[in-house]
Amino acid sequence: MDLLPHIWHYLVIIVTVALAILASGHAILYKRDSRATLLWVGFIWFSPLVGAVLYFLLGVNRIRRRALLLRGDLERYSAEANRQTDQQLAAHNEFQREFPELSRFECLVKGIVQRPLLPGNRVDPLINGDEAFPAMLDAIRHARTSITLATYIFDRGNIGLEFVDALGDAVRRGLQVRVLIDATGARYSFPTILRSLRRAGVPFARFLPTLVPFRVVSINLRNHRKILVADGHLGFTGGMNIRAGHRLAGDPSHPVRDIQFRVQGPVVAQLQEVFADDWRFCTGEALRGDTWFPPLEPAGDVFARGIADGPDEDFEKLRWTLLGALSCASHSVRIVTPYFLPDPALISALNVAAMRGVQVDILLPEKNNLPFVHWAMCAGLWQVLQRGCRVWLTPPPFDHSKLMVMDSQWALIGSANWDPRSLRLNFELNVECYNRSLASRLDRLIEDRLKSARPLSLRDLDERPLPIKLRDGIARLATPFL
Repeated sequence: MDLLPHIWHYLVIIVTVALAILASGHAILYKRDSRATLLWVGFIWFSPLVGAVLYFLLGVNRIRRRALLLRGDLERYSAEANRQTDQQLAAHNEFQREFPELSRFECLVKGIVQRPLLPGNRVDPLINGDEAFPAMLDAIRHARTSITLATYIFDRGNIGLEFVDALGDAVRRGLQVRVLIDATGARYSFPTILRSLRRAGVPFARFLPTLVPFRVVSINLRNHRKILVADGHLGFTGGMNIRAGHRLAGDPSHPVRDIQFRVQGPVVAQLQEVFADDWRFCTGEALRGDTWFPPLEPAGDVFARGIADGPDEDFEKLRWTLLGALSCASHSVRIVTPYFLPDPALISALNVAAMRGVQVDILLPEKNNLPFVHWAMCAGLWQVLQRGCRVWLTPPPFDHSKLMVMDSQWALIGSANWDPRSLRLNFELNVECYNRSLASRLDRLIEDRLKSARPLSLRDLDERPLPIKLRDGIARLATPFL
């Protein structure tokens, strides 16, 4: 009996050492940042057992693995518009003649995204819900065969109920309708919109309903995409949720500026592809055939490509596209985003662009709807200001727009922000557009916002009171989770 305590003692030592070896070995093999690796290995060995347990709980990034397991081996659908044809080869030659300085960048994005750049598109910006919601509702009301709608937030307010009425009427007219709402975004209003959709007979699904026990670990995986496609040929995308605050003429209590985009032409099939993949993942139903993917004719002169991004096999495709754009810019880069928490690589790319003589303008809201994110942003802005990037603060109402324009020739539109949640955790959809007329129009929209914006300087940041600096610095520590 006297040997029993000694046996337990040696057993604890063996288990502790084994866990430390496993944890430190995992960190050495899989941690990309050598500084993080060193810190974790030191913590594991200097805090026996506790360090190893905390590493396995907090230090292992399960996000991508979980996303891949959830997607499983589901087939990724590729529409007919993506097939290479003689017409597309001719359009590629036309692109190289029109944008010779961007041909290498286009080749880079093609390699990243694995989708073709499609000619013959028309892209129209719709300012705020005042322009976007009537156009979207009109598309639903005049659709003849099918409607697909994906959104992050679908509030049960006056605007949301207008959409429910239009969708329900479409179902009664005999159209095929599918609505996909993120499970987290659906809870932004109470009661949720789900009961109203059910009463209207609208087929809908939630993306990763987190109340299901085996999916609780996926609570951080959110579908942030905004897609509306009517009859397979008229699309809408951008960053705008279905919320009353976006319609400024209604004098909402929480006004929000934003830009949505109406899209026509072959690239609409790529928007529909992304929706179809998400819908099949959520419901098992495959959307195929002319009802969802009709033949598409040219509608304009914009070269466009959809960029789906998420923590699954699409991991970091948008981030690599941003890095490529910053490295290829020759004279100007303009970024409009509500949340700006770029990682070190993006910060370096922004700074290198500015130091090469590229004018880099970053437009951020002066007053954010998420104070904690705003504090974290303020703590990190010195990193781009000190190398020549210009930061502008736009006055209220809160600007939720997401835009990037490069050299007045290329524009990136869609749902993603410049923060870790969009670039590593969320499922996002953006569209890259090569067209001087569209890029110039977006440049003018940005110029209008710059007229009322105030520049932020390093001196402004340095003159913050010490308690504010400490508050902002503490908030910045949470950047990977914001």
